[in-house]
Amino acid sequence: MKDNRVFWCKTCLNMSTRPRIEFDEQGRCNACVWSEGKRTLDWKRRETVLRELLDKFRSKDGGFDCVVPCSGGKDGSHVSYNLKHVYGMNPLTITIRPALSLEIGDKNLLNFIHSGYNHLHVTPNPKVMQVLNKYGFIEKGFPYYGWLIAIHTAVIRTAYNFSVPLIFYGEDGEIEYGGSMENKERFLYGIEYMKRVYLEGGFEKVLQKAVNDHILEESDLYFFKFPTDEEIKKFNLSFTHWSYYEDWDPYRNYLTAKNHCGLQEKVDTNTGTFTNFAQNDQALYTLHAYIMYLKFGFGRATQDAGIEVRRGAMSRDQAINLVKIYDNMYPHEFIDLYLDYYKMSKQEFDDVLEKWVNKDLFSKKDGIWQPLFEVGTDYFVKS
Repeated sequence: MKDNRVFWCKTCLNMSTRPRIEFDEQGRCNACVWSEGKRTLDWKRRETVLRELLDKFRSKDGGFDCVVPCSGGKDGSHVSYNLKHVYGMNPLTITIRPALSLEIGDKNLLNFIHSGYNHLHVTPNPKVMQVLNKYGFIEKGFPYYGWLIAIHTAVIRTAYNFSVPLIFYGEDGEIEYGGSMENKERFLYGIEYMKRVYLEGGFEKVLQKAVNDHILEESDLYFFKFPTDEEIKKFNLSFTHWSYYEDWDPYRNYLTAKNHCGLQEKVDTNTGTFTNFAQNDQALYTLHAYIMYLKFGFGRATQDAGIEVRRGAMSRDQAINLVKIYDNMYPHEFIDLYLDYYKMSKQEFDDVLEKWVNKDLFSKKDGIWQPLFEVGTDYFVKS
């Protein structure tokens, strides 16, 4: 038996349980190290790289130059606005319709479109999406896994079909929020990275299992499969993150979206956090954040607080207080919606949650999972 220490970043509140995260000798997570390093980064050089990339793909006949996945939220709006109005590009924006979309998210998407963008709303078969989302919920603890697949595969497939080979995603969350730093000096990345990191590996097995179990047909999976290596090479499909070229700031993105693309906030804060202007497009995100908390010990408030600390808008002590208030919030407001969507009883639903609870970090008290740790204070797990 040996003791395993669970600890928090000395600057923000990233936990050592976060997948792929690293800490330096001072106890700072790599997101904080990166945030500090960005202050002296040669952003002019990176903008030159961006301009060269844009000129390479800029349409000569007035067609679309690039694709931007966009839900109508702050980040896709910011990227689209800058590509169109700062760099003179002609972006095609694409939304992959999520399950259980929220009214405010639907409204924000329309506001974005009406602020002046060409847009495609792609709706992969909702029954297929439900199968993959339910499988992801039960077998991977990822309640919108089908949609997560599609925001990569369906976007890329649509870009391919429209002959637009350059795709701009927003930020590389691994670099900005804590995780793998392998791409911090690379402005392009590939499908292998999407599969291994963003889809957590093994997604092909999920699709194949659904076919082998005669739940889905191969023909159902068109929007859930990547183009072949031959198609990618032939068409020179290229993938990049806007965060490589500009100091990524979610709050600045929010202001861009609010001032130029009609973004509206919720009246109240979102479940599980103290903010009201992000991730408002679908109800399943709240469940995703709660399961993340049960798996790893940090939730939506920890992530939002970390962003605020790193941008200098909040102290670590303030962040700790907010995390203690908000992180452990069972998603009561959406439970009936989830049960109907997954076709589950409340007991079956809670059994899936229990399957993904890290029992080293939580114990159940009066039917609610409660943390055994104190946020910000080292905790030792016996193993």
